[in-house]
Amino acid sequence: MKYVLLLFGTIDDVRCGEAGPEGAVEGPGPEAFMAFDAELEAAGVLAGGFALHDPETAVSLAAPAGGGDPVITSGPFAESREFVGGTIIIDVPDIDAALAWARRCPGVHGGRVEVRAIAEY
Repeated sequence: MKYVLLLFGTIDDVRCGEAGPEGAVEGPGPEAFMAFDAELEAAGVLAGGFALHDPETAVSLAAPAGGGDPVITSGPFAESREFVGGTIIIDVPDIDAALAWARRCPGVHGGRVEVRAIAEY
């Protein structure tokens, strides 16, 4: 079954392109994620994935549920300091195997990794 590891970072992480507050701890950099991708590939479970540009390049659209024109907003949601930085897609037997890989993902250190099954219609 395929699972996506959604990799969340925070804009305060100095490794995510922002100067963090004094005493901020650096999260993992690109080299850690490339090494993890190589591990996944060597194990034969890597099925895809991608990194995203900085959240400042984001453009969001939202419209009322009842209809109407979408409102376009530049950048990530102002009320959240967390953003999706990328995804990793793995093909493993079950959720336990997906969680085992997620525990090893560098993104859990200083960020968050959300594991979700991919719906295949």
